[in-house]
Parts: sequence; C-alpha cells; structure tokens
Amino acid sequence: MVTKEQIARINELYKKQVAGTLTEEEKKEQAFLRRLYVDSVKENLRSQLENIKIVTPEEYEQLKKEEKCSCGHEHCHHKH
Repeated sequence: MVTKEQIARINELYKKQVAGTLTEEEKKEQAFLRRLYVDSVKENLRSQLENIKIVTPEEYEQLKKEEKCSCGHEHCHHKH
C-alpha cells in the first residue's frame, strides 16, 4: 500500500524532473517509489479480479429478485 506521503513525494519528484533539477539520488528514489506505486495498483487489481464471480443470465435474474443485493442493501439498481 502506497501512503499519501509517498504519492506526494512522487509528485514532488516529477515536478523537479520537469524542471530539470532532479539529482541522481532523487532519480533512484523516484524509480523506487514509482515501482512501489505500480506494484500496489497491480495488487489491488489482482485482488478485485479474484473476487469476481461469473454468473449465468438465470443466476443474475435470481439475484435481481432477491430482497437484498450482494452488497447488503435492499435491492438497488447500481452495478456490482
């Protein structure tokens, strides 16, 4: 998980890069933080994909008829 402080630092280093004032040490830090961020995004996506359940049209219709959606709310019209 990437912290708000790390994202702020990524943005700060990007601004320095654009300005042309990024040192070699900061370039290494920037590469490390970017890798951390990308890995975090990939892990979150992987987790979401692992929790997807494919249903048949019949199962979907049955879910729509149930009193509560899988989200726990009374039947609602948002997508899950």
